[in-house]
Amino acid sequence: MAKSSEPANNNHRNLIDDSTDITATSGQNFLIDKGFTWLVYVFAALTVAVLFWMSWIVFQQAFPAIQKFGLGFLWSQEWDTGNLLFGALPYIYGTVVSSAIAMLIAVPIGLAVALVTSENFIPPSARTTIAFIVELIAAIPSVIIGLWAVYIFIPVLIPLQTWFSTTFAWLPLFNTPGPAGFNLLTAGIILAIMILPTMAAISRDVLLVVPKELRSGSMALGSTRWETIFRVILPAGFSGIVGAAMLALGRALGETMAVTMVIGNSAQISASLLDPSYTIPSVLANEFAEAQDPLHLGALTYLGLILFAVTLAVNICALAVVQFVGGKNK
Repeated sequence: MAKSSEPANNNHRNLIDDSTDITATSGQNFLIDKGFTWLVYVFAALTVAVLFWMSWIVFQQAFPAIQKFGLGFLWSQEWDTGNLLFGALPYIYGTVVSSAIAMLIAVPIGLAVALVTSENFIPPSARTTIAFIVELIAAIPSVIIGLWAVYIFIPVLIPLQTWFSTTFAWLPLFNTPGPAGFNLLTAGIILAIMILPTMAAISRDVLLVVPKELRSGSMALGSTRWETIFRVILPAGFSGIVGAAMLALGRALGETMAVTMVIGNSAQISASLLDPSYTIPSVLANEFAEAQDPLHLGALTYLGLILFAVTLAVNICALAVVQFVGGKNK
């Protein structure tokens, strides 16, 4: 009877040694594994190398302007191609303010769309349809959006801007009499429309991967739906939402054609959002092909270098915010 508990076939060996640790990360690797690892390292190094190479080329092309104007280029407002006097402040102002307007509009709307399409407020078919339509906006070329803005959106927006200028003329933000529609506010709204799919789609994906246990646990403890959303789900997906906002901001800072068609292309600094303005990508698109003098080319490339630096600084700040909030949540 004692032998009946033994395996029926004693010829089969135990293929896995009891002392083998299947979770170990060290040991012998196959040649293909080592090759793939080194291939990944090479591609990662190439990505960093291309980034530094691009930066070095842009710096070289901008060096004549850097040598002549120095850091004073950043706060100078003069742009005279005839006398070869250049300053970047109006273009930096237009780029930053138009992007800020776009973010103020797109971030809350994008989060609202992400919540509606990720939570069960509406039937699944309606959620899928809304998400698809919003993401479809990203496929529209920017020049088409610019043409739509010129022929359709601006005529609709002019009465509203006129009402702002007459009703709130005491505010510096709206003290432009008779706005023509081609101004900083219009550019910001158009940018918001263009970056909304990025903000909404990525935020939706982030909210969908938040563990369901967090929702269930929060509501089991007595939290309402909105308390669960604002105190559990959104904090859990905060880093991903910040990433979505940074990608959206990156597109807003670098958008060219649509903004060029609606912003008015006037190199001035005005507190009023109803005045024409200019952005760095717009002036590059308008003047780069016609620039002949090396100093003019250097000044335009210097603007591109500034745009790159601004984008890099924004991403570094976003990373710092994510790490700070992540540290507090631990």
